[in-house]
Amino acid sequence: MSNVTAFQMADILFTGAGSLAQSPELISGNGLKKPLIVTDKGIVKVGLAKRLQDILDEAGISYALYDGTVPNPTDDNVGEAYAMYQKEGCDCLIGMGGGSSMDTAKGCGVLATSGGTIDEYRGMGLLKAPLPFYIAVPTTAGTGSESTCAAVITNTKGDHHWKMVLLDGKLLPNAAIIDPQLMVGLPPFITAATGMDAMTHAVEAFISVAASEYTDAMAIGAIKLIFKYLRRAVANGNDIEAREKMAYAQTMAGIAFSNGGLGLVHSMAHPLSAFYNIAHGDANALLLPTIIDFNKLACREKLAEIALASGMTDLGPNPEDAAVEALQRLNDDVNIPSSISDAASRIGAKINEADIAALSKDALNEVSTPTNPRVPSIPEIEALYRKCW
Repeated sequence: MSNVTAFQMADILFTGAGSLAQSPELISGNGLKKPLIVTDKGIVKVGLAKRLQDILDEAGISYALYDGTVPNPTDDNVGEAYAMYQKEGCDCLIGMGGGSSMDTAKGCGVLATSGGTIDEYRGMGLLKAPLPFYIAVPTTAGTGSESTCAAVITNTKGDHHWKMVLLDGKLLPNAAIIDPQLMVGLPPFITAATGMDAMTHAVEAFISVAASEYTDAMAIGAIKLIFKYLRRAVANGNDIEAREKMAYAQTMAGIAFSNGGLGLVHSMAHPLSAFYNIAHGDANALLLPTIIDFNKLACREKLAEIALASGMTDLGPNPEDAAVEALQRLNDDVNIPSSISDAASRIGAKINEADIAALSKDALNEVSTPTNPRVPSIPEIEALYRKCW
């Protein structure tokens, strides 16, 4: 068995206030002419897209704009973006927004260079060619899509919607611009959900069976930052230090899970989003303490490290329980939904316990399940859904 460890990330990361100004040089400096900006209507409405457009206008760079991305982006979003990419004669991509926009940009890039339909690439290592030159510009501190080799797209064909996870080193951006000024003023509920999404990435990467020294360092560093700064970012959206630290944390967590894998939290969260359109960050966060409690049998020592990273000093005889307690307390402090029912009620979604069997089957077959530290069975997954229901 090989002991060789691969570690991948974007070619270059620009982090810090004002780093959005690097975008023209990334385009013209690489001999490119016209990017497609992939974003959503919310980013356009609050003026964030205009900041990028103004910078490109000033540099004399033409562009096209696709703003049809929806939360839990769909195969239709990918197809629409690619149609615009072709029609406008674009030669590169800028994904600007949360993970939905960045994943839609990745999906557009897959169609541009690998062809076919996006569902053909669900799984690991199936892309035929690298994406067109791709710049990722996150406007939330959560998904880490700017630093990962993953994209998650919802299949809308047929009666049963499900999330397609694409994993391939070719999905890594050529460049990422992580400008905390783009995150200032983000509403508290989005700050909380995306921040806990980053926490879930970091925690699952840290306890993954595929973790390494590289991913451990990134993951525990991100965990410390999130415990220290997420409450501040939620309490005051204009706290630029908290925004910058959370921006670092999400990228570090993204690098960790892109190289070390995830686990059962993500496997169970994806079906909740596909079935009920519950926001990915909320789904991850509300499941996290319960599933970490389930996993503690297999990773007691690492959970003790997470408890220490939270700032706890008196861990008692069961430090793994202290980690679960710290994660639940953070959820409570930033007003994460307390259950699946609570999350659904906040968005007006109807849920049905009769779906648990189908949810559990999807979760078991998710690409993240094999790296979970404890091997789950269908009855155990069903029990975990019921516990969180």
